[in-house]
Amino acid sequence: MTDLPEIPAGLSALRALALDLRWTWSHESDWLWEELDADLWRRTANPWSVLQNVSTQRLKTLAADKSFRDRLAELESAGRAYLERSNWFGATHGAALDGIAYFSMEFGLSAALPLYAGGLGVLAGDYLKTASDLGLPVFGIGLLYQEGYFRQVLDGAGVQHELYPYNEPGAMPLERVIMPDTGWLKIPLALPGRTVLVRVWQAAVGRAKLYLLETNDPLNSPADRGITAKLYTQDAETRLMQEIVLGVGGWRTVEALHPGTEICHINEGHAAFAVIERARCLAVKAKLNFWQALWATRPGNVFTTHTPVAAAFDRFPAAMLGKYLFCMECEVGDPTVRQADLLALGQTNGDRETFNMAYLAQRGAGRTLGVSRLHGHVSRAIFQPLFPRWPRAEVPIGHVTNGVHIPSWDSVAADALWTDACGKERWRNPPADMSQLISSLSDQALWAMRGEARRNLVQKARRALADQLRGQGWDSRTVAGAGAALDPNILTLGFARRFTDYKRPNLLLHDLARLGAILGDQSRPVQIVVAGKAYPADLEGKRMITEWIELARQPRFRRRVIFLEDYDLALAQELVQGVDVWINTPRRPWEACGTSGMKVLVNGGLNCSVRDGWWDEIFTPQIGWAIGDAASSTSADARDAESLYDVLQFQVIPEFYDRDAAGIPRRWLARIRASMAALTPVFSSTRMLREYVETVYLPLLKHLRERTGRGYDTARALRTWADELERNWQNLHIGPPSFERRAACWQVSVPVLLGAIPPDDVRVELFADAGGGQPMQVLDFVRGDAIAGTTNGYLYTLVLATTRPPEDFTVRVVPWHPDALLPGELPLILWQR
Repeated sequence: MTDLPEIPAGLSALRALALDLRWTWSHESDWLWEELDADLWRRTANPWSVLQNVSTQRLKTLAADKSFRDRLAELESAGRAYLERSNWFGATHGAALDGIAYFSMEFGLSAALPLYAGGLGVLAGDYLKTASDLGLPVFGIGLLYQEGYFRQVLDGAGVQHELYPYNEPGAMPLERVIMPDTGWLKIPLALPGRTVLVRVWQAAVGRAKLYLLETNDPLNSPADRGITAKLYTQDAETRLMQEIVLGVGGWRTVEALHPGTEICHINEGHAAFAVIERARCLAVKAKLNFWQALWATRPGNVFTTHTPVAAAFDRFPAAMLGKYLFCMECEVGDPTVRQADLLALGQTNGDRETFNMAYLAQRGAGRTLGVSRLHGHVSRAIFQPLFPRWPRAEVPIGHVTNGVHIPSWDSVAADALWTDACGKERWRNPPADMSQLISSLSDQALWAMRGEARRNLVQKARRALADQLRGQGWDSRTVAGAGAALDPNILTLGFARRFTDYKRPNLLLHDLARLGAILGDQSRPVQIVVAGKAYPADLEGKRMITEWIELARQPRFRRRVIFLEDYDLALAQELVQGVDVWINTPRRPWEACGTSGMKVLVNGGLNCSVRDGWWDEIFTPQIGWAIGDAASSTSADARDAESLYDVLQFQVIPEFYDRDAAGIPRRWLARIRASMAALTPVFSSTRMLREYVETVYLPLLKHLRERTGRGYDTARALRTWADELERNWQNLHIGPPSFERRAACWQVSVPVLLGAIPPDDVRVELFADAGGGQPMQVLDFVRGDAIAGTTNGYLYTLVLATTRPPEDFTVRVVPWHPDALLPGELPLILWQR
């Protein structure tokens, strides 16, 4: 553990201020940490590190400074006011729900807490920050990695190397979770042949909490202490144990600290074991069998999938999983639970050899959601194996498009501009006329803000490049040359993300002659700042990084192209605040959402992107630029590269350099104003969380409370209903339908033999797929008289008004129960033969 120096009584508020990660987005205390140790603050931007390393003498000096103490007291008061002030959730929904547990394999809150690898973690961090701002009763559940994600170092040849500095928990802004009677909270987990202790830490994120689990306890074996050593370990069994720690250990943490929690939000499938553990805990407490408990808890589980390709889901060999599920089965202590049944939750009939964590998450959730409109469409195809014979359009996968926590990404200048226009509370309580207010900003104010942002980026990039070259062993002349890289007055492009094939980070390098002509135009010059990491095992991604660095070292590109190493949250903030245009080139439709381009919006940056993810659902020519053919469902590299060059050469660059007599690009600024006004509020995480609350959490809560009230009678009844339907479904029969023309309508009738199924447990429907300019149609039949000579057979009828021929329509039978979430909870379906 790392101890703090002795803090004088008059400065006691320092500890709480340093531990509250609100400093990652509220910069009101920045002056304080600079006052303690300016050099350390500039190097770390981490108040906890500053406080741990400041000298006792410096603290004594400041404690004697009344002006410093008064300003510290003001900060302490502002912190209390933030926690106590009225908030959106409380004012709008009161105590509508008792708690939301947000599970994620990674959380990206700050470079000072390196527990993230990319967009998934950054989204999770923005989610927690926004929950704090809006007053949602949210807490996060994640893992505390001993090494976390790697730091990138580039050698003199431009080759990526990975370093894994040890994450000392005491050196991070964390505290142990201490229970009144038992001390440090340690969750026991039964793994094959032993019990592993999981230690729980906590981070304060304003009003929200983040609980982090790790296994580096001296009572665990050396191997088990290393379960939480690495983020995204390549060893399959260790990865499986991590996900058991996250899901099972995470839900036990919920039970220990927030037992009334109602919503469990699983951010990607890594934490899916939480749905099993939640059901097991309820079964023990309520004396239900496991399956009844699963039906009772399922509406309280939400699953967000971020994966655009099925191959990217976490899968484990069924044989490997068997021994771990055996431990869960023993803990359930329920004779209705068999290992094969638990395994089936993550399998399909066509694949019994592997266990798919996303399948488990979907089957255990009341709602499954993609992260953009296009991704929802893609996900319905990915999850269709769980809904055999159901039309893809009816696979129950919706979407809530991601957003970003705007205060974490705006520059000082942008923040001032938005504050003047829309007020200080604009992201916690957005004014109804926010778009109109920001549209009224003057060209002079916008252009001054953009000039300052670009200048700051150039200065920081030059310093970073010099440090980079110095560390690679280059001579002093080469290092000094970094001071001439970039120009604060020319069009600046930004490209930063993970380097991997589908993101096509080298699309701009497709035609170097044309790229050189674009960047080297003397009258309309362009420059680009590039950053990104490749996964350690991704050799192709590493090769693409080297290709960019080799380009940047060529004399004709040296001042126009730079690659900055070790892309992390801190570098990402600098880039999105400073660039004029953010370039995004994924291979459509492989970008589930992509939030990096959202982060430039508040800063007056513009987007030039393939129409994938979020850009596909919002793009118009007035707010940015699209690469490639919007009508095509997929991407072609050569075609998209030519499109990118064309867009830059004939649209972006001319507009940036089209200046009036005062030297101001009026058309460019009109586009910035339109982008800021139309897009920034829509793609803020404030909108995202409000949407989750009002369209997902609260509607599901009604089902959850119905199933967990009155002695769990509804949950018990639903389980019995589902069992009976599955048992008797094969005895359903649909007879030949009859279409009789009557005036402008069709009289449709069909005999249906229900066997042992009660008539009220199903719906008989007439279905027509979309086609020929017609939408999909699903119409309910009305049950008529019993059919003489049959057992439980009825004639179903409806009147059909349509211009479509009868051949377009098919009769089907589907389950029905007013309290079930269908077809998600019971995907049975029978079509007429």
